[in-house]
Formats: sequence, structure tokens, C-alpha cells
Amino acid sequence: MLQHAALTEQIIPEQAFATDDSVAVLRFAAEGLNAGMAVALVTLVEIRGGAARPLGAQMAVREDGLYCGYVSGGCVESAAAYEALETLASGKDRQVKYGEGSPWFDIVLPCGGGITLNIHKLRSVQPLLAVLNSLAQRKPVGLRYHAPSESLHSVPGTTRTGWKDDLFEQSYRPSVRILIYGGSVEAQATARVAQAAGYEVQCNPRRVERMDADTAVILLWHDGHKELPVLEAALTAAPFYIGALGSRRTHQRRVEKLFELGWKESDIARIKAPIGIFPQARDANTLALSVVADVAAARLHQEEPIKINGLG
Repeated sequence: MLQHAALTEQIIPEQAFATDDSVAVLRFAAEGLNAGMAVALVTLVEIRGGAARPLGAQMAVREDGLYCGYVSGGCVESAAAYEALETLASGKDRQVKYGEGSPWFDIVLPCGGGITLNIHKLRSVQPLLAVLNSLAQRKPVGLRYHAPSESLHSVPGTTRTGWKDDLFEQSYRPSVRILIYGGSVEAQATARVAQAAGYEVQCNPRRVERMDADTAVILLWHDGHKELPVLEAALTAAPFYIGALGSRRTHQRRVEKLFELGWKESDIARIKAPIGIFPQARDANTLALSVVADVAAARLHQEEPIKINGLG
């Protein structure tokens, strides 16, 4: 265990692995704590102007200098790791500014803005384990940092990332799960692209899967009658994205059928059709890129944090 800030001079921070996945960052921190090491959690708590990462982006830094995660585009992470080692040595949490408004003129952010990082010495593994357990059960969860007491607690349920007076709340959502239905080359291509993008993918499950608010449902059948059971299940549930293959004329027939079955206009309006971010994609790979990008855009809108500068 580090006892004095001078000890940090003997340690050169080194990236353990490259990731911006919050689950991987928290797991790395929890594993370090369980191994008896001191660990600091670095959180992006303020953005001034532009920034490479969203509010709430995090790093975990162990006392041996190994760290993971990103709070910027890679330009401040090593410096932030040094600050985290100093925090572990002193035992006192701190906030550090980089870029605009920072005292460090030798660290300039390429985006031209500025960021503030909160560096917290973790006192317990329990809040991290609570978050990881909730996410494994596909339940939204949060971490709440109380600045005056330098304490961290888990918060069940949905929250929003940002400051509330002297509390900074960090929201975590389950990973995106994409359900792809349709025995077509387009479905296979979309599954490959979605997997390459890091999403959890199920292609043509044998039954209609459970759908939650972190699920995207993609229907890529060329035979419209096959999609109806899945489509109705999606409209009954609350997935953040529902997209269906077909031209505008095909979608109009789909709408008419759903009206006949008693669905309301507001329900049917949740269906993105024609599917994708750009029209008339006539080959499987282009369509796959269009669809996965559309899902990513919908998720980004869903996760948009509250942008509140300062400590409230």
C-alpha cells in the first residue's frame, strides 16, 4: 500500500489494456481492490467546450501504476494516472482541470475545450460490485459520489449523469442487445457488423426473446407475414429501437395491417421503416452499416447526459 506521495516518483503509470467500456473499468477496479491494492476511480465530471469523451467517462488506476479507461482522447490519461497515484498516496480526493481553464499549459486538448476530473480513492469494493451485479441482471444502476464526504454509493434504478448540488451521479445501463430476425443475407451481414461494433447479438433466435429498454429489434424479413409476431412483441415491450426492412410502400401495408390489429398510431410510429440511416441501400453490407449506425445513433440519444458544469 502506498504510504507517501514520494513513492509515486518510483512508479510510472502504464496502460493495462485499452478500453472505454465502463463495465471493464469497474471490473478492473474491483479486482484490484479484492487483491488488496489501493485503487482510484477517475471520473470526467465537467466539460468546457468540446471533449472527446462524454460526461461520466472513467478510468481506474491501481497503486502499481496500471490503469485502464479513457477520460479524453488519450492525451491526458497518463497525466491523470499520475494524479491518481498522488491521490492514493495522500488519501485525499482531488479534482484536476485540463485544457481550457487549467493551470497546466503543456497539456492542450485537441478539441480545444477543457475538462475537470474527479479522482476518488475507493474505500470499498461494494458499490462497484453492486453496479456490476445489476448490469449482469440487465438492470440500470448508478454510482453517487458525495464530494464533501468523499464517499461513493450505488444507486438502484435509472439515474442521469451529472451534478446535483454536491452530488455527482453516474448512470450505467446494461449493454446493448441486438435481436436480428430474418433468414436473409442482410440479417447475416448485420449480425457481423453489430458484433464487430461490440454489441451483444442474437441472430434468428428460435423464439421471441425478452425485450427491455436496452434492446434493439431489427426485422430483416422479405416475407412480411413472418415478422408480425415479433413486431407485436416489440410494440408491447419497450426496446429503444425497432427497425423493419422494406420500402415506403411495404411499410404502408405494414401500418395498415397493424391498424387492423388494433395498434395505435403512436405505437406504430415507433417503427423505423425504411430501416437505416440512409435510404436505398441495395447490398447487404451497406444495409448492415446503415442499420447498425442507426441503432448507435438511437442509443446515443437515449444515453445523452445532463450537461451541468461546476459543482452545482
